[in-house]
Amino acid sequence: MSPVLWWRRPWVALLAFALLLGACSRAEVFRQEAYVFGTRVDVSVYGTDPAEARRAMDAVLREFDRLHAAYHAWQPSELTRLNEALARGESMEVSEELAMLLHDAQQMAVTGDELFDPALGRLIALWGFHTDEFVPVVPDAEALRTLIDARPRMADLRIDGRRVSSANPLVQIDLGGYAKGYALDRAAAILRGMGIANALINIGGNVMALGAKGEQPWRIGIQHPREPRPLATLPLYDGEAIGTSGDYQRYFELDGERYTHLLDPRTGRPARGTQALTVLITPREGAGTLSDGPSKPAFIAGDGWREYTRRFGIDHALRVDADGRVEVTRALRARLQWVGDSRADAVVD
Repeated sequence: MSPVLWWRRPWVALLAFALLLGACSRAEVFRQEAYVFGTRVDVSVYGTDPAEARRAMDAVLREFDRLHAAYHAWQPSELTRLNEALARGESMEVSEELAMLLHDAQQMAVTGDELFDPALGRLIALWGFHTDEFVPVVPDAEALRTLIDARPRMADLRIDGRRVSSANPLVQIDLGGYAKGYALDRAAAILRGMGIANALINIGGNVMALGAKGEQPWRIGIQHPREPRPLATLPLYDGEAIGTSGDYQRYFELDGERYTHLLDPRTGRPARGTQALTVLITPREGAGTLSDGPSKPAFIAGDGWREYTRRFGIDHALRVDADGRVEVTRALRARLQWVGDSRADAVVD
């Protein structure tokens, strides 16, 4: 036998052993947290390479920081510059991304009968919900009436390419009820672009899944609106997103009454009749965005909630009304595992 072959064999054996060790590396969940968009965000990646996972999670969190800085409604940003221009009756050329976001939010407002309308930044400020630490105070009734009569809305915006103007100087854009969903879509695109197939992104309760966690799907909980526990849990599959609008997320209590940040543009006051409204979006383009904005008009609509989820093509939805009664669509009920004594009081199609 040739001596050359004797030298090659140990090298081949060592290579095979190294490959075997690599194949046996255990996959695990790598996780990073941050505070962005006024809430806690959590990015989890399932894989075997911690360095790869860290790079991907860092890239997502950098994107969240970029979006937060670019489109903050109250701190200096491109959006505040636009709002200042609109208040002066001037037009402004914005970035392609912001023009796209405004156009999309405009269409979303129309679909939802303007029950959720990002042009109501002034109303949000009147109630003090524009800051992380707000003072419990009910706005002056006359100031509310003046603003409601002026009816600032997304339909007042004129978007001509990147040039944006408004027919109503009281329009003040706040994308707070929309941006988290868009950020989910951006995170998913970044992760996929970096070769990450299995991940879970959570932005303050708006969650999107990529792939799975090993042999099992990602599993998440729907928060009970009045107790520190889940109402139910469910699997979240590849490309799905879920989001909840609740009166327990940002609110204050005054004289025994709860005032939520979800404002009804028809009255100028916090919406009543619903404690929480959850929507699950099956895989489609813009699934993350649809997990955010569309839950708002359904929440504000109260007993008419199912009509608004239908308008956005959403079959999986759950509502907890003001009395704690749970209504759930048939499609979502099939996915739920109830926690404790929770149950569905009504199933709707």
